[in-house]
Amino acid sequence: MIIYKNIEEYEINRDLFRSFIRRQVVVKCLRRENDCLFVKDDPFIDDWTEEDYDTLIACLKNTARSGGFVYGAFYDCKLKGFVSVEPQFFGVKNQYLDLSSIHVSEDMRRRGIGKALFNAAKIWAKEKGAEKLYISAHSAVETQAFYNAMGCVEAEEYNQKHVAKEPYDCQMEFLIK
Repeated sequence: MIIYKNIEEYEINRDLFRSFIRRQVVVKCLRRENDCLFVKDDPFIDDWTEEDYDTLIACLKNTARSGGFVYGAFYDCKLKGFVSVEPQFFGVKNQYLDLSSIHVSEDMRRRGIGKALFNAAKIWAKEKGAEKLYISAHSAVETQAFYNAMGCVEAEEYNQKHVAKEPYDCQMEFLIK
């Protein structure tokens, strides 16, 4: 049985991720050239190094400490998925909250965990008064299929901080109803 719960700042450490498998084999990605999106072969394996985990842990701790949302899916008391939403509004109308991360462990994908995590983030953001979630999304076609199934579309307004950090990401939004 999968248990979903908030993750507190004191719980966020390297041990939390010991049973989490980030690995994603990517073959095809969405790429933008001359204002057109197309699918392109771009094979690679996306995984996290220890340095990446250190950065992730620092970011998630900061999110929790600053009043953001950090929420996890646990199976057999082990973290198998998580989502985070930053608490700071942005955008021309201050309508966005940033869904800063959503990941499901490789061994638990395609079981509805991502959908449950996304829905929890959406509910939290709505309670905070957000009109939209902003997502700087991995360009892998499988990742894009997930966001499209959730109802995400290309962002009307790009967050330039995300574009500069991850130029191949797809900048997306979700309208909260």
